[in-house]
Amino acid sequence: METKTDPARVTAASTTTTTTITKPRRVLPYSTQNLTHDYTIGKKLGQGQFGTTYLCTQKSTGLNYACKTIPKRKLLCQEDYDDVWREIQIMHHLSEHQHVVRIHDTYEDKSCVHIVMELCEGGELFDRIVKKGNYSEREAAKLMKTIVGVVECCHSLGVFHRDLKPENFLFLSVDEDAALKATDFGLSVFYKPDEVFSDVVGSPYYVAPEVLRKHYGPEADVWSAGVILYILLSGVPPFWAETEIGIFRQILEGKIDFESEPWPNISESAKDLIRKMLDQNPKRRLTAHEVLCHPWIVDDKVAPDKPLDSAVLSRLKHFSAMNKLKKMALRVIAERLNEEEIGGLKELFKMIDTDNSGTITFDELKDGLKRVGSQLMESEIKDLMDAADIDNSGTIDYGEFLAATLHLNKLEREENLLSAFSFFDKDASGYITIDELQHACKEFGISELHLDDMIKEIDQDDDGQIDYEEFAAMMRKGNGGIGRRTMRNTINLGDALGLTKNGSK
Repeated sequence: METKTDPARVTAASTTTTTTITKPRRVLPYSTQNLTHDYTIGKKLGQGQFGTTYLCTQKSTGLNYACKTIPKRKLLCQEDYDDVWREIQIMHHLSEHQHVVRIHDTYEDKSCVHIVMELCEGGELFDRIVKKGNYSEREAAKLMKTIVGVVECCHSLGVFHRDLKPENFLFLSVDEDAALKATDFGLSVFYKPDEVFSDVVGSPYYVAPEVLRKHYGPEADVWSAGVILYILLSGVPPFWAETEIGIFRQILEGKIDFESEPWPNISESAKDLIRKMLDQNPKRRLTAHEVLCHPWIVDDKVAPDKPLDSAVLSRLKHFSAMNKLKKMALRVIAERLNEEEIGGLKELFKMIDTDNSGTITFDELKDGLKRVGSQLMESEIKDLMDAADIDNSGTIDYGEFLAATLHLNKLEREENLLSAFSFFDKDASGYITIDELQHACKEFGISELHLDDMIKEIDQDDDGQIDYEEFAAMMRKGNGGIGRRTMRNTINLGDALGLTKNGSK
């Protein structure tokens, strides 16, 4: 159950209902086809407070998806419309994470907004907990690695989930070892460093004490994950009462029961982690990154202090290894994506650009990476900075940041590859020549060093220029995960060129 009990919200909703009736509003900043033009709607899969989820089948491919339909009559004020738009942006922002349900399409008509996404047929984590009673420590550690991995990804990309609970994690299939995926970002928000939230949102058993005190930040997600861990190991929540008020009192008191069964038989390491995740003081509470490094979570084969790369850091590292043409092509692709797809990166840029100058300095990048658990030396951060700073201005501007942090899935899409190739192939000859590369370098304000060598590296038939096939091969080289996408690509496009977003990163 979700709670939205901020009085200001209730007032805003009640005072704007009439306006909504007389003046129709839109969630999406663009028009779409009708959902039923592209999809056949099937049985109801689930019901939430704001929307209903249905099975739907894409007419062109026969593939099944889940469609969350949100009636506009439930959107009572502009803030509610903004919330749905933000949910769509956040889903795009996180959608390439292997443990986040992927968004596929969005539609809007006069009465509803429809979000088409990956179908998870294995049911909720909540139902499996009820069925199993409780998990072994090994099984629970595996699930927590996934759950907290999603939290770490959210936080490193500037997203605060705010409603983590077992009902919001779905299994991809009914198999025992099926992948677990996070869903429902309806209460999620973008946040900036040290930003304080005051609206009371979440679900009773999982809400952090500071949320109830109306003064909180993303640390509250780690508390919720700690509650899930306690439930996985014992089958019951750590804070329980007959009423919501009673539950909230227990949470504020914060006494954790490690005496009842099965706790005497559970390792001290597991209890240590729970205590540190359910610390009443959010400043002392472990970060998601620290949870992932805790000895109880870390695999036996991996040293407990091995630093893990955040999503931002891993993308920057990958970008730094690319040649100049690939970097320029990524910038072309990034600047042509719609706001739905890059809105999350825009918010992340604002989060790191703490002085709102419109550029990211070395110190801002260093602080931003430190906040997400990076242990890089200054020289390593400088190398990443230099790689992202394509025009050598000494700072990273918005376009450069988009290019450097864009998920590689975006550059594998056929329409994006064609668009980028066309940008360089100015005379539409079907080839990129050295003259056209020099022109592009000038346009981006970057030096033209070693263009001959770059063309030789990409030019597989040694004709001194780059055709589309060679360009596409260069763009996909070293991205990882290609093979796992191939089967779906064949269904969708009939050849191996149109890699879509149906694979793990």
